[in-house]
Amino acid sequence: MNTATYIPRLQTKYGTEVVPALMKKFGYKTVMQCPRLVKICLNQGVKGSVSDKKLIDIAVEEMTNITGQRAIATMSKKDISNFKLRKNMPIGTKVTLRGKNMYDFLDRFVAVSLPRVRDFKGVNEKAFDGRGNYTIGINEQIIFPEIDIDKLPRISGMDITFVTTARTNEEAYELLKELGMPFKNITPKNN
Repeated sequence: MNTATYIPRLQTKYGTEVVPALMKKFGYKTVMQCPRLVKICLNQGVKGSVSDKKLIDIAVEEMTNITGQRAIATMSKKDISNFKLRKNMPIGTKVTLRGKNMYDFLDRFVAVSLPRVRDFKGVNEKAFDGRGNYTIGINEQIIFPEIDIDKLPRISGMDITFVTTARTNEEAYELLKELGMPFKNITPKNN
């Protein structure tokens, strides 16, 4: 398979199904008015990283395995003596996904990882920020199939932010719903 011609399944779905549905719902006159997914940001704070530097390396490796893109360590911005924290000490990890990596991650996240959450009933539809971005918190990184639970030193969570070009929460909600995000309270349409 030639990697130059590879197009992720969700990227194709966006162009063929999501855009027409959004144009019909919101009455856009051109395709360029439709909101789209710009990037997905994953952030993870590493508890105990001040005393044990290897935890950051392990977290970077985990995040790299989950996303398929190299993660970087995040550094502290200031000194906090109560936490024995100095400026520029590594305290977490982050990854920003765009393009094909973003669509591949979203596809795996919705189809494989979210169903592995214990007692999963859907994601909360109230986590929009007012500008069309959506953030979800994951309590355990073991929901990702790339993580080997036997080799984990500890279980930790992460925040995943979906950044869109939507101007309102309603536009972003419809965009993510069309892309397959399983929201909790999707009200059935009356015919």
